[in-house]
Amino acid sequence: MPGILHAGRAHQAFRFSTRPPAAALAPFVAHYWVIHWDLRGRAPHEQRVLPYPAVNMTFLPGRCRVTGVPRGRFTEVLSGVGRVFGARFRATGFRPFLGAPVATITDRSLRVEEVFGAGVPAAEILAADDAAATALLDRFLVAQAPTAPDPVAETVEAIMARAADDSTITRVDHLVDAFGIGARRMQRLFAEHVGVGPKWVIRRYRLHEAAAAASAQGDGLDVAALAARLGYADQAHLTRDFTAVVGEPPARYARAQPGQA
Repeated sequence: MPGILHAGRAHQAFRFSTRPPAAALAPFVAHYWVIHWDLRGRAPHEQRVLPYPAVNMTFLPGRCRVTGVPRGRFTEVLSGVGRVFGARFRATGFRPFLGAPVATITDRSLRVEEVFGAGVPAAEILAADDAAATALLDRFLVAQAPTAPDPVAETVEAIMARAADDSTITRVDHLVDAFGIGARRMQRLFAEHVGVGPKWVIRRYRLHEAAAAASAQGDGLDVAALAARLGYADQAHLTRDFTAVVGEPPARYARAQPGQA
């Protein structure tokens, strides 16, 4: 589960871990992730998530699915006892498996059989322990993956990495200048390989930075200074974007972190 919000509170309700994919899947899969929880005798836990621009494939009893990039707020409710096993694909990593522009599944969830057919070892993954589930999904995805790299996808992946790692990237024209690709072509490439546009991607990565700053600084968070650093016109614009996706303003989120009043 990427982008766990209120992590201190979350980890009292469930255990989150990641596992690396097979080497052959490194161009496509960022990592596998697993959540275990046991809330028997406790109230259900509602977990808000700030997703990354990536497709996820998840295995939960009665709900094995592929989820495109969710552009809005994302919330999951955990109750009882259980486990979810997931694969987070790289930003451009799902296009070869989908066989269609990734934008066609943005804000959508599909049953895994709708994407991969009847051969997905879903029942076996659900019944296996974490290590065996990893091996099962490795074997299945390796058999589906292309053997030759796609240079266009590699270029888009490099653009995504720059947007993620460089907090001075706050506008699309920054990426246009850095990579020499026109804005319209970049928009088309992102729709094909990522599922969302470059402007959305930049804003989402900057919101991840905002959430991290709020968690780290608590009551000391200077929202106006953070907005300026992340390329927002003013504090109100950052607050509006943050609230729309996270569910509360950045100042309130900061105050809710462990150790704050």
